[in-house]
Amino acid sequence: MLSQRCRYALKAMLNLARDTSGLSRQVKAISIEEQIPRKFLEGIMSELRQCGLVESTRGKTGGYRLARPAELITFGEIMRDMDGPLALLTCVSHNFYKRCEDCTDEKTCELRRVMSRVRREASDILDRTTLADAVARPDLGVF
Repeated sequence: MLSQRCRYALKAMLNLARDTSGLSRQVKAISIEEQIPRKFLEGIMSELRQCGLVESTRGKTGGYRLARPAELITFGEIMRDMDGPLALLTCVSHNFYKRCEDCTDEKTCELRRVMSRVRREASDILDRTTLADAVARPDLGVF
């Protein structure tokens, strides 16, 4: 499940992706438009900057903008930077692997086999879906 912090980060990044002016957006404006508590958003934007996903400018007209084009930033990248592994079990994570303490044999573990498939499918979708895709296709993911 996504943390609230990650949800807000995704919403803020999508807000920046929708702005094609190339100018920086102020936290206050993003906060109002996306209904994110301003103080919480300030911390999130700082973290996104540290991860290299946004750039910031100081001053009265300062704010944040995407560090790369929206076509080059995926949901998977943002989610991993904010929440860590996409996998539901650490033993199936590619980037954050850790053997389960109660596992006797990973090769025969049915739970690991199913969760590995879930991780693979989810990460395939999240790693190929960019901010630009989501902004350009409002019907994306609707079932």
